Amino acid sequence: MKLLTFTLRETPPERLDLSQLTPEGLAGLSAKEISEIRLGMSKRGLKVGDIFRVSGSDVKNIVFEGGSSRFDGVGTEMGEGSIRVAGDVGAQAGRKMRGGQLLVEGSAGPHAGSCMRKGRLEVLGDAGDHLGGPLAGELAGMNGGVLIVRGRAGDYAGDRMRRGVAAVLKGCGDYAGARMIAGTLAVTGGVGRVPGYLMRRGSILLDRMPEKLSPSFVECGAPDSVFAAVFDRYLVAEGILKRPLLGSAPGKFGGDNAVAGTGEILFRR
Repeated sequence: MKLLTFTLRETPPERLDLSQLTPEGLAGLSAKEISEIRLGMSKRGLKVGDIFRVSGSDVKNIVFEGGSSRFDGVGTEMGEGSIRVAGDVGAQAGRKMRGGQLLVEGSAGPHAGSCMRKGRLEVLGDAGDHLGGPLAGELAGMNGGVLIVRGRAGDYAGDRMRRGVAAVLKGCGDYAGARMIAGTLAVTGGVGRVPGYLMRRGSILLDRMPEKLSPSFVECGAPDSVFAAVFDRYLVAEGILKRPLLGSAPGKFGGDNAVAGTGEILFRR
C-alpha cells in the first residue's frame, strides 16, 4: 500500500489549517472526500484538492511533499502512525499529540509540540517561540512525549512544561524552561537570559554554564551524578545526541527560589 502523499501544487495564498489531515482524521474517507476537506482560513475556503495533488491510500503513513510556513496545525492530536513534512510548517505543529511520529524536515513556527502528551516530534530545522508551551489560558504545556529540535528555538522553550523530554540542539532564546512544573529540557548551543524563570520543579540540562541566571537560583555544588549519567545514556541511545551532554561531574543550580521551587539547572563544567 502506497503512502498517502499530499504534493504541494504551489505556495498557498493564505494560512491553512491542516489539523484534520492525520491518520485518525482521514480514516475511512475516500479520495474524493479527502480532496473536499476545507483547509483555507479565509473567505476563499480553499480545499485539499485546490492546494495538493493527492496520491496513495495508506492513511496511517502520510507524507507532505513540499511545506510552507502557512501550514498550521500539522499533526494536531495525532495518536498513531506517522507524518513526514518535506519542508517547513507553521504554528502549532504536533499540538496535543497523543502518539505516533511527526517529522518536519524544515523549520516550525511558534508553539510546536504545544501540550503534546505522547509520541515523538522531530524538527530538523529551527522552531519558533513557546516550544511545547501552552496557548493563552491553558495552565500547562508539554505533558509527555519526546520533542526534538535539531536547529535553534525561540524564547520560552519548554514554558510550563509538565512531563516529557524536550531537546534543542543549537541553542534557544530567553526564558528557557520558564514556569516549568516538571519534565526535562535539554539544550546545547547556549541559552538566552534567565533560564528556569519561576520554575517549580523539573530539570534543565545545558552544555555550558548559563551566563545570565536569575539571582533567585543558588549554586548547589557537585550533585549526585546518577541522573546525569542515566540521562546522558538516554540522549545517545535515542539518537538525539552523539556524545554525552553533562559528563561525569556536572554543576548544579537550584531554584527558582522566588516561588519556592525545587527545580534544577545542571550544566557541563
